[in-house]
Amino acid sequence: MDDNNIIKFERPKPKKEAKPTRPVPRKALIWLAVIAALVAVWSYYQFIAPPSIPG
Repeated sequence: MDDNNIIKFERPKPKKEAKPTRPVPRKALIWLAVIAALVAVWSYYQFIAPPSIPG
């Protein structure tokens, strides 16, 4: 007997839910990035940028 025309009903497999990222580490990472950017700008103007000419 040919089973090609029989529909097999199967339960759908449960989808794994994506875990939401915790806001605390993400906020900390953003603040660290902001502070690092400010330190980079300060060090650039402190050590690398040519002195401005008054006038």
